[in-house]
Amino acid sequence: MRTDDRRAVRADVTSRRARLAVAGLFLVNGYTFANIVPWMPVIKDRLDLSNTALGLAIAASPAGALLLGMLAGPLIARVGSGRVAAAAGVLSGLLLPAAGLAPSWAAFAAVMFGLGTLDAWMDSAMNAHGLRVQRRYGRSIINGFHALWSIGAVAGGLTASAASGLGVPILAHLSAVGVLLVLASVATVFFLLPGPEHAERPDEARAAGDADGADTPSTADPGSTGTPARGGPLAALRRIGPAALTLLGLGVLLVFAGGMEDSASSWGAVYMSESLHASAFAVGLPFVACQTMMTIGRLLGDRLTDRFGARAVGRAGALLAGVSLAVALAVAHPVAAVVGFGLLGLGVSTLFPAGLHAAGNLPGVRSGDGVTIAAWLARVGFLALPPLIGAIADVAGLGLALGVIPVIAVGAVLLSGILEPRRSARAADAD
Repeated sequence: MRTDDRRAVRADVTSRRARLAVAGLFLVNGYTFANIVPWMPVIKDRLDLSNTALGLAIAASPAGALLLGMLAGPLIARVGSGRVAAAAGVLSGLLLPAAGLAPSWAAFAAVMFGLGTLDAWMDSAMNAHGLRVQRRYGRSIINGFHALWSIGAVAGGLTASAASGLGVPILAHLSAVGVLLVLASVATVFFLLPGPEHAERPDEARAAGDADGADTPSTADPGSTGTPARGGPLAALRRIGPAALTLLGLGVLLVFAGGMEDSASSWGAVYMSESLHASAFAVGLPFVACQTMMTIGRLLGDRLTDRFGARAVGRAGALLAGVSLAVALAVAHPVAAVVGFGLLGLGVSTLFPAGLHAAGNLPGVRSGDGVTIAAWLARVGFLALPPLIGAIADVAGLGLALGVIPVIAVGAVLLSGILEPRRSARAADAD
């Protein structure tokens, strides 16, 4: 009995340490790109870019995620979700200073492409590892992880805004941040969960064995490696079968959610600077407000989801996001913009974690496959919207171009019906 108690204590300690490690990874991921956002007007002026050119350069980030992001699944299968996430964090920290060195549009776009690829790998891996930790806890904690991502983004935005306002050179700022990201990512490696990816979800191995047509019982063995079936991500899509339509719907929902989130980071600073003529410090505040309110929403998200269900919370949030930004754009004042983007962040806060949670818990679908595919589909929003908004802005002005966001918010309201209702959400967390 005493031995069993010691094992239980060790298991609890392992879970708590892993939770802290995953929290650290989410903080790192949120902090990384946020340190570039307030510098966008500076980069735009230094490289003499039009709104369309800046939008295309920003779109290189999701383009990298779309082209190479699906490699996250095989990488997770080979070396584990925790190691993939930590390695991506290290590489992101090493690449970040290059954004301040880029001498041309092509060079800046190449840096964004690399950061987008690494972000996609880290996003899939840290969410997959977070779901492993959540299953050990037996209750919803995924919104808390995403809240920490938002905290990291807020901290990054404030850090960069302060550095820009104080006249710190962009290269010095991004280099210091890069060192911090490398050290933090390395530190998480020692506390991540051991064992195969499906260790906390035995049904995942059985479902994978059935889908692959495996002729040996070792695939369903909890002690097996948990390596996904041969053929990579495309084979994973074929294996999913009937769940493919649900996964596609979740992916489109995440496209809309990602597009709404991205509007503050890609265009908030430029809108404040060029359309509303705000000060150098204030131009970063729409992004900071968005991420701050998103943090609050995600800190409350687990309780709200347990009480009302992901479906109701998602619909109400998407409606709030669309209406708030529409009103802010109509008022066209710096204070209204900060408030509008802030309420947008609050409204959209639970959509991304709810979508990834649902994708990672589809019956018969490996968590790594579900999260990777849904996250990959979500990158379409990050890829398509910046150049679309930039092109409209060059013709009709950025204020009108940002009206695209309330339109896609309507789509998010409709697609939130695919999320779990109250009872299903509880059952999914128990799994």
